[in-house]
Amino acid sequence: MNGYYKNIFALIILLSSVNSFASSLAEDAKNRGINETCYAYLIQIEESNGLNGLNLTFAHPDSPSILPSLHISSQKYNNGTSSFSASLIPDGEYCYLSTVQVSSIKNQSCINITQIKVESDQNLIVSDFGDGDFTILSPSDNSYQIILTSSGDNSCTITEIRMMWPGK
Repeated sequence: MNGYYKNIFALIILLSSVNSFASSLAEDAKNRGINETCYAYLIQIEESNGLNGLNLTFAHPDSPSILPSLHISSQKYNNGTSSFSASLIPDGEYCYLSTVQVSSIKNQSCINITQIKVESDQNLIVSDFGDGDFTILSPSDNSYQIILTSSGDNSCTITEIRMMWPGK
């Protein structure tokens, strides 16, 4: 049992040594010394997603410019919440990235959200699963996936995932 507490304590120390808080994801990443190409992508991601909530960055304490980093932003709205995560993987002059954004919306059903998204992009492929509890929206190029999960009669959780390999 004593070893269990030592492991938990070591994990807490490790996590607190590799994360930090800043006013923006990109600012924090730059301060931590991540790869310049990944930093440039993170600026674009942050601007295009309008991220301005509570931000966290996890980067290797000794080699942040050559090892992967994790960047998280959480926001609260009057009708729900949103959490965004980006993993950046440097590879020389390239940077591979994956993003996940999860939004919980109150006062709007998944059926309604699906209709809105299909009206704005009529090329989306809609797939329903679990008697309508889950809906997957996919563009024809499969550049991202959106999973809508019904969380009540008038609420929905939206998960959008992307993986990018810029330059390769």
